[in-house]
Parts: sequence; structure tokens; C-alpha cells
Amino acid sequence: MQTPPIGAVRPAAELRLPTNGLDYTILAIYFVVVLGIGFAARRSVRTSLDFFLSGRSLPAWITGLAFISANLAATEILGMAANSAQYGAYTVHWYWIGAIPAMVFLGLVMMPFYYGSKVRSVPEFLLLRFDRAAHLLSSALFAFAAILIAGVNLYALAIVVEALLGWPQWVAIVVAGAFVLAYITLGGLSSAIYNEVLQFFVILAALIPITVLGLKKAGGWGGLTDRLTATHGADFTTAWGGTGIGHANPLGANWLTIVLGLGFVLSFGYWTTNFAEVQRALSAKNLSAGQRTPLIAAYPKIFIVFLVMIPGLVAAALVPGIGTPGSGLQYNDAIPYLMQELLPNGVLGIAVTGLLAAFMAGMAANVSSFNTVFTNDIWARYVVKDREDAYYVRFGRLITVIGVAASVGTAFLASSFSNIMSYLQTLFSFFNVPMFVVFIVGLFWKRASAKSGFWGLLAGTVTAMTNYFVLYKKGIVSIPSDQGANFVSAIAGFVAGAVVMVAVSLFTEPKPARELQGLVHGTSSPGTAEPPAPGDEAWYRKPALLGWGAVVLAAACYIPFSF
Repeated sequence: MQTPPIGAVRPAAELRLPTNGLDYTILAIYFVVVLGIGFAARRSVRTSLDFFLSGRSLPAWITGLAFISANLAATEILGMAANSAQYGAYTVHWYWIGAIPAMVFLGLVMMPFYYGSKVRSVPEFLLLRFDRAAHLLSSALFAFAAILIAGVNLYALAIVVEALLGWPQWVAIVVAGAFVLAYITLGGLSSAIYNEVLQFFVILAALIPITVLGLKKAGGWGGLTDRLTATHGADFTTAWGGTGIGHANPLGANWLTIVLGLGFVLSFGYWTTNFAEVQRALSAKNLSAGQRTPLIAAYPKIFIVFLVMIPGLVAAALVPGIGTPGSGLQYNDAIPYLMQELLPNGVLGIAVTGLLAAFMAGMAANVSSFNTVFTNDIWARYVVKDREDAYYVRFGRLITVIGVAASVGTAFLASSFSNIMSYLQTLFSFFNVPMFVVFIVGLFWKRASAKSGFWGLLAGTVTAMTNYFVLYKKGIVSIPSDQGANFVSAIAGFVAGAVVMVAVSLFTEPKPARELQGLVHGTSSPGTAEPPAPGDEAWYRKPALLGWGAVVLAAACYIPFSF
């Protein structure tokens, strides 16, 4: 029997949180602390390495928590809750197969090359492995993607501010962007990272009450699954139900496109080449800490899925028509709606603070990576060369202002998507996947020529965009959902990039072997031979143990969702 939703279903524009003075006090204290961290971090910024990479001085537990906090943004909170409200328990795939294996691969395989080569950005690695053309194209694509993704986080933040204060979205977007700008320009990456560590715990304090009270309202896990089975079908609460090839399911993707499109191409493309994440690992104090950064982050990543998936499922159960024109609520409104209906004052203030922290962390991660790539990989290398170090610190602060302003513009683009997770996955298939194929071919195939990097990156990007905007959007190829189209676009972009790289390499000269040391699997560079720091030999700090432990744990979590 269908259970009516709690409360009256109001249009998203009329969602208002019943906040009081206590809630605003909690929020104000948080803002003061964040700005205080920015001012404190400013004192440590003396060189461009300090501003862009925290002087490569941070311990693994700091960078590990910052790594996961930078990802705990719109993708995790509004995006994954929206994903769960729309697609159900299939959301677990974005974590256990769509994140953990790639994070482990980054730590065990990729970080020795990134850290050992002493590059300051992901595109700079492509410069060393391929040529200037590949470097310039990857830098431009990454900078553009970072601004688009920062806009997603800014838009998600604006949704919460609109619900909290009733401000128009454009006002919320501008004000929130200005606040993030303040603490990044003050302390650079150190300010962003230390705030991200704080934000990680604040985010947990926000999500746990929503999850617990939501489950209670829905009648516990058993009551929730019974409601969803009655209204959405049995496959809605399983990970693999209905994913056989030729079968229909809410996600619009079969097991093969999930494993290849999400589990390999999109996942590895995002986690191994997204500089907003890799930058945190590069700021670690040594190679061992850099390797352990994504491995430490993998453990909370395994369990955070429950804190974002369950609220989405609760919203789908309590508002059965969510996401349809008749309900007045978009999928993106799942979390704000539950906050409004379930949380008492005080707890509501913590939840609002946690959500704002999450969105600021995500935006700050992308803006800080944008200013690094634009300053070091575009401006300093191709426009204004060989200036004093202080000049590039000043320019980094200036381009941060420009990046935030551009993010304000792209935030309005994100507002046109009912499910911002679909929008983010579209961006990843366009920008991260082609870069990943260039990395993976160049890393494991010495014969890949210098020219192949540029053409492989270009072919992968154009193919992914063509598949989505022409074949899918024009109805030439029938794909059941936007998410399914993203998976197919990612696979097509990966295959096209790899084929073009092989073809170009066969007709052009490879780089000399001496120029590939530390850049290709099977070679080493002086940076990878550094002795371990005191304490790094401890068994519980071994990267292999941490990595494979995370993989086994993620696989075990699938068991209760597979029957």
C-alpha cells in the first residue's frame, strides 16, 4: 500500500527551513573558524610551492581526509541523494566499484610516478611523457572542466542557502562564491586542505542525523524497502537486480556498461587524473604519505554511501512522485526536504553548516586546482615566463578571483539539470576519460610516441561529446537514461582515444628511452628511491595492505545488496 508523504509537498522554490537563532549561531561560528584558518595559513605562504602545493609538507592523515573531503561535495550530498531518489540502490556502484579500485590504483601504481617525477600538476606529467601540444590541450581542458565542476558545487550550495534564507539563487551563488574566494586567496592550498579536514567531520555531523531520523520515519530499513518495492519495484533496492543484458531497470544500464563504463573508464578516469584530488596527494610530505593519501581516503569512502544513499531512498519513499512535474520537488531537493521535515533546531543548524561545508570543500578543491594549472601550466609556461616567484603567487591569487567569477557563471548552467549527478558524470566522460586513456597508454606502453598524446586526447574528447550530444540527444542511438548515455560515451571516448594513440604511434617516432625514466612503468626516477620516513615501515602503513584491504572490504559490502 502506498504511504502518503510526510507534510505537504511544496514546490522546490518554496522550501524553507525552520531555522532560529541557535541555528544561525552555529553557522556563524563555523564561518569565523573557516576564515580564521585562512588567516592562519596565510602566514605559511612564502613561495609558489607553498601556495599551490602546501610546500609538500603535510602528513598522510591530513591529506587523506582532505582527499575525501574534497570529493564530499555536490557529487556526494545533493548529487548522490538525487541519484538514489531516482535510481535506488544502484548508487552503491559509484562507491564500491566506481571509486575504491581506482583510488587503490592511484595510490599503488600512479602516485610513485606523479610524486617521484616532482610534477606540480597532472598536465605537467603529460608534458614530460609526451609533448607541449598534449600538455597545452590537457591544461586547457582541465581548467575548463574545473570551472564547470566548481559551478556545480556553487549551485548546490545555493540550493541550501535558498532553502535556509529564502534568498534568490543568484544572490546565494554570488555571496557563497565570494566567501570561498576569501579563504582560498588568503592561504592557498593549505587553507583549503585544513578547512577540508574540518569540513569532513562537520559533514558527518550533518549527514548522520538526516540518515537516522529518515530511516526511523520510514519504518526502519525493512519498512523503507517494503515501501520502495511497492512503489518502484523490487530492483530499486538491489545493486544488480535487472542489470542483465537486455533487461530494463531504473538506471538504464546493464552489468557490462556498469563494470566497463563506470567501474573502469569513468572511475579510473576521474580518480587517477582529476587534479582536484591528486593535488592533495602531491602536497604530502613524502612519497609514502602521497601513496597512502588515497588509500586512507578509501575507507571512509566505502561507508559514506550509506549516509547519502539512504536519505535519497527515504525521499523516494516518502514523496513517491519526487522528480516529476506533479510533485513540485526535483531529485536535487531530497536532502533539503528531509532537513525541513525531520530535523529539530540546533541539529538543523549543524546540518545546514555541514552541507555548506561540503559544497565549499568541493568548490575550493576545484578552484585551487584550477589556479595551480592555469598559473603553472598555461601562464608561466606559455605567456609570462621566468618571472620571480612572488609574481606567480600574486598571479595565482588574481586567477583565483577570475576562476570564482567564472564559476558563478557556470553555476547557472548546472541549474538546468534536475539531477546534478547526471551532469557531473557527463563532464567526467568528456574531460577525465580521454585524459585517462592518454595516461594509461603512455604509462604502460613505451612505444607511445610524443605526438600520440595530443591526438589521443583530442579524439577521445570529440568522440565522447559526439556520442552524447549527437547520437544520444538526437535520438540516433537509443539509450534508456542520461546515466546510461554517460557510461556509453565514456567507453566510446576511451576506445577512440586508445585506437588513435596506437595508430599515431605506429607512424611517428617514440621518445628516447632516456627521456622516459620515471614516466613509464618499469622505469624509475630519483624521486621514487627516497628512503622511507621514520615509522613508515610499520605494517599498518604498508600501501599494499591498505589498498587490498579496501578492495576486499568494498567487495564484501556488496553481499547484502546482491540478493
